[in-house]
Amino acid sequence: MKDTAPGKTNYTYLLRCADGSLYCGWTNDPERRLAAHNAGKGSRYTRSRRPVEMVHMEAFDTKEEAMRREARIKRMRRGDKLRLIEADPGRKEDGE
Repeated sequence: MKDTAPGKTNYTYLLRCADGSLYCGWTNDPERRLAAHNAGKGSRYTRSRRPVEMVHMEAFDTKEEAMRREARIKRMRRGDKLRLIEADPGRKEDGE
């Protein structure tokens, strides 16, 4: 994973939905994508589970890398996804 990339960076992200479920996707504009999810225009899955919060994000040089990572995360068990979120160095603790 690379944090910086020439041109547009692509991201794989995990959202925590209001019902506690997790949603994984990819984007090249995380702020716009999060706003779309919270406006009910991001995906059918998150539309009825708002609000959502971004809990994990990884940066990649190409769309294909981000999409491959999304596919790998979607195959993970919930516990593995939660460990991925907990291990995220950019994660903020509640109340910060």
